[in-house]
Amino acid sequence: MSENEINNEMNNVEYGADELRILKGLEAVRLRPGMYIGDTTTRGLHHLFTEVVDNSIDEHLAGYCTEIEVVLHKDNSVTVTDNGRGIPTGINSETGVSGVEVAMTMLHAGGKFDGEAYKVSGGLHGVGVSAVNALSEWCEVKVKQNGHIYYQRYERGIPLEPLKIIGDAEGTGTRNTFLADYEIFDEIKYDPNIFITRLRELAYLNKGLSITFVNEQTDSGEPETTTFHYENGIIEFVKHLNSTRISLCDVVYCGTTRDDIGVEFALQYNDTFHENILTFANNIHTQEGGTHLSGFKTALTRVVNNYARKNGLLKEKDPNLVGDDVREGLVAIISVKIRNPQFEGQTKTKLGNGEVDGIVQSVVGEKLAEYFEENPAAAKRVVDKALTSHRAREAARRAADLVKRQNALESSSLPGKLSDCIERDASLCELFIVEGQSAGGNAKLGRNRRTQAVLPLRGKILNVEKVRMDRALENEEIKNLVSALGTGITYSSYGDNEQLEFEEDEDAKKKASSFDISKLRYDKIIIMTDADVDGSHICTLLLTFFFRYMKPLVVDGHVYIAQPPFYRIKVGKDNVYYAKDDEARDEILEGLKNRKDVMVTRFKGLGEMDAPDLADTTMNPETRRMAQVTVEDAAAADELFSVLLGSAVEPRKEYIIKHAKEVTNVDWHA
Repeated sequence: MSENEINNEMNNVEYGADELRILKGLEAVRLRPGMYIGDTTTRGLHHLFTEVVDNSIDEHLAGYCTEIEVVLHKDNSVTVTDNGRGIPTGINSETGVSGVEVAMTMLHAGGKFDGEAYKVSGGLHGVGVSAVNALSEWCEVKVKQNGHIYYQRYERGIPLEPLKIIGDAEGTGTRNTFLADYEIFDEIKYDPNIFITRLRELAYLNKGLSITFVNEQTDSGEPETTTFHYENGIIEFVKHLNSTRISLCDVVYCGTTRDDIGVEFALQYNDTFHENILTFANNIHTQEGGTHLSGFKTALTRVVNNYARKNGLLKEKDPNLVGDDVREGLVAIISVKIRNPQFEGQTKTKLGNGEVDGIVQSVVGEKLAEYFEENPAAAKRVVDKALTSHRAREAARRAADLVKRQNALESSSLPGKLSDCIERDASLCELFIVEGQSAGGNAKLGRNRRTQAVLPLRGKILNVEKVRMDRALENEEIKNLVSALGTGITYSSYGDNEQLEFEEDEDAKKKASSFDISKLRYDKIIIMTDADVDGSHICTLLLTFFFRYMKPLVVDGHVYIAQPPFYRIKVGKDNVYYAKDDEARDEILEGLKNRKDVMVTRFKGLGEMDAPDLADTTMNPETRRMAQVTVEDAAAADELFSVLLGSAVEPRKEYIIKHAKEVTNVDWHA
C-alpha cells in the first residue's frame, strides 16, 4: 500500500465525540502511573510512602501532628500513622460520600486548595494519597475521630464498602496501610535506607517532630526501630553533614518569616574542596534547586565579596570572587515555607516562585553580614579559603585549556592506551574502564570492536576528594579519562550546570559551562575492576571522580559497574556455567551432584579470565550483569564520599569490606 493510500485509509476512520475516551476515577493513574509518581521502578515505588508521609507532615505544619510512625512490614505493605486531626469522616455534601473516600479516591480533591485547612503544604495537587491508593493492590485507612475508629478498605483504588465505625478510641489521627500493586511496578522490593534517609531528613526539617521507623524486613527476623527527633532542626542537619570534616566556623543559622514566606537556613564551612547545598520547599527536597537557591547563592557571593573588599582582603585591582570560589567547602540547608509554591510537576524538583529569590537574598545577606562583622576571625578564614580556591580554579582552567590546545594540534586527541570502537553514534557505544593491563588486554580481545571501547588504567587513580581541581587535572589517568569521554569537566563542584543561570558573573558562567554532555562519546561508561577490596577501592575512586567532576553523567544514568562472576563451572567438554557468588555456585553444583566431570574455577581477578570468559560474563549485553549508578540522595552521596575518601582512612576500609558485594544487578540473563 502506498503512502497516499495509507493516508486516505486513515482519513476515512471516523473521529467523533464517541471516540473520545473518558478516564473515570483513578483509572488515569493506573493507565499512566509515571505522570503521578515519576516511574514504576524502584524510585516510583519508594515515592508511594513519601506521598503518604507528606500528608502527615502537612498536619504537623498546620500545628496538629507531633508524632509519625512508618512501618515496613514483612509482606511489603507499608503503614503510616500520625496523631494529626485525621482525614474528615463526615459526609461531603457535593459527592454524598465520606471525606475519607473523597480524599482516597478522587484526584485533585483535598483540603489544600483554599489555603484555610493548610496554610503551608507540599501536596498541592491533591493527587498524592489517591494516587497511592490507585497503585496499590489494597489499601486500608483507619481514622481516629469523635471518639471512634473509622475504617475503609480499597482494592486497586475501589472502595469495597462505605466508611464504617469499627471501635472506640481517644484522640485523633490517621493510619494508612497499603500494598503496592505487582501489576504496576517492575519489582516490589524496598530499601530501608531510603526510608531512613527521607524520614531523618524530615525530622531535621521539622524541629520537635518525632518520626519513628520500624523495619520488619531484617535478617534476624526481629523488627528494628529507629526514632528521629531534633530540637535544633537544620542546625543539627548541617552538623551531621559536617561530622567527618574539620569546620572553619560555627553554624550560621536564621529562621524568620518575611512577606508571609518562611525562610530558614543554616550553613557552615569545612576544610574540603566541595560544596553540598540542599534546598527544600514545604519540606519537599527540590533537587534541581530553584529561586530559593538562586537567592541564597547571590547573597552569599555578594556578602563574601563585600566583606573582602571592605577589609582589604581583596585589592582594588583584584577581580571579584565568583560563586564557585565562595562555595568551596560549604555545607548549607535552605528551607522555605510558602502558601502557594509553584513546582515543576507532581514530583516537585524545582521551585519557580519569583518572589522567593529576593526574600531569601535579603534574609541570608543580612544574617551572614552580621555574622561576619561579629566574627572577624571566622570571616577571614572563609575569605582566605575562597581566595585559595580562586587561584586553584584558575590554574585548573589554564591546565584544561592547555590540554585542549594540545589536543587540537595532535592528529588524534584520544589517549594512546584507548582501544576505540568503530561506531560513531554515541548512543550505541560503550566504554569499559578496566583495571590493569592484563585484564585490559583480554577485554580488548573479547570486546565487540564495533560498539565497545576499552581504556586500561594503571593501578589506582588519584583521590580527587583530597585534592583541588588543578592537582587532579595534572594526573595522567584522569587526563586520559577526560580526553576519552569528550565532555570536559564541571568546574562547579555542585556539578549541575543548570544552576549557572543564577551566577552574577557572566565570565564565570561561560568558563564553568565547559562541560557539554552532548559531546559524550559513549552512552555507557562501565567500570570493570576485580571483585576484591582493591578493585572496590579503585571503583570507589572512579565514582568519586565522576561524582565531583562529571556529575551529570551519573545523574543521567551513563555510569555502570560491571559485575564479573566469581566462579566458572565446567561440565564435561562443552557445558559451562558462571556463578556470581558462593550461593549461586552451590545452587548450580546441587543440580550437578551426580556428575563426576565437574571442574570449578575461582576467578581471583579479571586478569585470570581469558578473553572468551570475560566477553561472555562481563561484556556481552545478552549475558552480563551490570549495576547502574544513580544519585537518589545527594546528601547521602556527598557524605559517603567524604567518609570513604576524606582524611579518615579507617571508615573507608570498613565500608568497602562490608559492602563490596552488595550490589543490585541489571542486564542479567541466566
